[in-house]
Amino acid sequence: MFRTALRNVLSHKARLLMTVLAVMLGVAFVSGTLVFTDTLGNAFRNQSAKNYDDVAVAVTTHADQRDAQTPGVDAATLKKIQGLDGVESATGRVSGFAGVADPDGKLIGNGWSNTGANFAPGKDGKDAQYAFTDGTGPTTDGRIALDAETAKKGAYKVGDKVRVATNGPVKEYTLSGVFTTEDGAVNAGGSLVLFDTPVAQKLFLRPGEFQNASVTAAPGASDQQLLTAVKPLLPKDAEAKTGKALADEQAEQIESGLSSLNKLLLAFAGIALFVGIFLIANTFTMLVAQRTKELALLRAVGASRRQVKRSVLLEAAVVGLIASVVGFVLGLGLATGLRSAMSLIGGKIPAGPLVVAPPTVVAAFGVGVLITVLAAWLPARRAAKIPPVAAMSSMHAVATVKSLVLRNSIGAVITLLGAAAIIAGAAQSGTNAQLAIAAGAFLALIGVIILIPLLSRPVIALVRPLLQRLFGVSGKLAAQNAVRNPRRTGATASALAIGLTLVTGISVLGVTLGQAVDRMTTDNIKADYMVSMASGDSLDESALTALEKADGVTAVSPQQAVWLEIGGAGLSASGVTPGDVQKVLAVDTVSGSMDSLSSGEIAVSEKTAKSNGWKTGDSVPVTYDDHKKENLKVGALYKDNDFLSQVLIPRETVAPHEGRADIREIWVKTEGGASAANEQALVDALGDNPGMSVMDRQDIRDMFGGSINLAMNIMYGLLAMALIIAVLGVVNTLAMSVFERQQEIGMLRAIGLDRRKVKRMIRLEAVVISLFGAVVGIGLGLFLGWAIGQTVSSDIPQYALVVPWGRIALFLLLAGLVGVLAAMWPARSAARLNMLTAIKTE
Repeated sequence: MFRTALRNVLSHKARLLMTVLAVMLGVAFVSGTLVFTDTLGNAFRNQSAKNYDDVAVAVTTHADQRDAQTPGVDAATLKKIQGLDGVESATGRVSGFAGVADPDGKLIGNGWSNTGANFAPGKDGKDAQYAFTDGTGPTTDGRIALDAETAKKGAYKVGDKVRVATNGPVKEYTLSGVFTTEDGAVNAGGSLVLFDTPVAQKLFLRPGEFQNASVTAAPGASDQQLLTAVKPLLPKDAEAKTGKALADEQAEQIESGLSSLNKLLLAFAGIALFVGIFLIANTFTMLVAQRTKELALLRAVGASRRQVKRSVLLEAAVVGLIASVVGFVLGLGLATGLRSAMSLIGGKIPAGPLVVAPPTVVAAFGVGVLITVLAAWLPARRAAKIPPVAAMSSMHAVATVKSLVLRNSIGAVITLLGAAAIIAGAAQSGTNAQLAIAAGAFLALIGVIILIPLLSRPVIALVRPLLQRLFGVSGKLAAQNAVRNPRRTGATASALAIGLTLVTGISVLGVTLGQAVDRMTTDNIKADYMVSMASGDSLDESALTALEKADGVTAVSPQQAVWLEIGGAGLSASGVTPGDVQKVLAVDTVSGSMDSLSSGEIAVSEKTAKSNGWKTGDSVPVTYDDHKKENLKVGALYKDNDFLSQVLIPRETVAPHEGRADIREIWVKTEGGASAANEQALVDALGDNPGMSVMDRQDIRDMFGGSINLAMNIMYGLLAMALIIAVLGVVNTLAMSVFERQQEIGMLRAIGLDRRKVKRMIRLEAVVISLFGAVVGIGLGLFLGWAIGQTVSSDIPQYALVVPWGRIALFLLLAGLVGVLAAMWPARSAARLNMLTAIKTE
């Protein structure tokens, strides 16, 4: 039986090709994902360990330039640490945002990972964290050093003038040196600028203070003993850990971060393999049907049912093994490609080998072989149950009425349970609701897959008259062929239905959320421009002053983040400019007047006022961040707005209680609206600062909607694997169907159906099956998109379901095109059959 199984695999190489391709793609996705994430994790863990190689104790504080109450590590403390027994050196570190302009004035790097830090030389004049390839570190004001990647991108050489933006005005520095580093910010595609220590302290914290410190041990000193000695010297809220503990902690964080990526990619690999199951099951069902007499002869000469079943499963295992080997090799190439792709988009992965862990090999081969064997189990079981006499008489076992009723009843029950779970989830909100929808979606999908053979007859019957009217006899035959074997048609259509269910659901949700965000920005913003830091940090107050004086500006108001305690509860508030805030943002007043802000009163959102029992004219006790208290009058109530905080307070009122103002964005209204001239006037007023972004309304919409579009495109890309496998399934089904119907096609040719009409018949059959799967998938996808949207609608005031009819029409068009392309090879094979040879074929 083993030899028989191997012989059958070798004799059906062409027919098993699509199965091998499907399993190969799934295994490549799984192995590539595991190798890629293992390689990433290993590289970043090694980098983390390397960064803390010489660090015995690492000190971290929460010191911030805006918070004068939380101290950093001062020079006196650093000196005390330096004097401890067993300490070789103690180095203070301070860092913050620093963006480098290229020769055209544009920011080098991605903003959020553009960093500035201090150069801290030891007694030998070198800083162990940085290896200089040219020049030296900055040791005076007016000089900086750049990482090699940034210097290369800006074409800067030692001695050149470089414009650098921090949270204050942009300044010009002389480049003193270029260095290499394994700093995470640079690896993430950002930049690193080194300043002289006093300059960095003034820019990022306070003179004489550091945010962090690293302690190096003298030979023979214990890290744990140094940690115990250092802790009592540290300021309040400072933390100290051994370098090894910190490296281990970072390794865990890396592991956790990569785990999410791993799960996402494996989920899509699972979808691809699930789709592949239908292709594999179809292939072995048809192979078994074609070999009915052969299997019957085996039974007649003494093979048991179990042996026949094992023979088919062994064929599947051999196919799965071959596909797994090829898929695993392809997965290694995929992992290498993903690594290179990350470098191309600006993410630098630390050097390191490709990691192929034993669990990855086991998982890849286990998945490939197991999926193939499981998918072939039902065909193998059917093969074993065929009576030898019936098989020898060419009487194929037809599904009994009882089995069909049982199948359809089970399918209906599972579908109804899934639909009920989806509707129940849609009526709620939060994680539990989404889990209920996910479970319901799985059940509904399984139920519909079971019912698809039943659904195929009435659905395809609806289009049969149209096909006959448009394409004559070819159309009539195509419709009849599509429902001749409902189970086969259903299995082929199911693969497409799964992919299009997910694609449609993602499209509905993405387009709906995108338009909600678009309406939110359109309805709530009156300003022509929003100014912010490219890094996401706060703007310096000098930017606000400069914009107020800019040509063509008619109104300016910041959104200054303010913490207030009112009535014993902490509330988020915004420091705004009275009179201008209502010109730049849509403030829909419910009661009172926004002009009251000019008198030092506050405005409160309607929902916040209602929950606290406040009304216009009430005096409320306010505690500021510096713990000082004051009674403020509620001058106005306004409708809740996604761009406004719970409380609006005049900047002048809160200024005496704040250190450095936390201004996240500044809204600007200009005379004549947005224009190239007005935008340039704002850029010029800000000193052509590369670290600041000036966005008009379209840029703002793109910023908020861009992440949604990016997520959708990534999902489409990942689902493409499942759709490719579904297309292979259509090709496979048609090719084997043509092989089965050689005699029939020969008879059709003999009675006058020419080659062109034979090709058309096969193509139309493919299009009908593809469109049937697409219609089922799109219907399910619309239902799921609606349900998931309902769970988040309460959190998005502008939410309203949008059905993307244009995209749905495109999906149907692509499904039809898939049918045409998938039928090219089978249609050509059918048309080229020799009619006399075909008629004689059994």
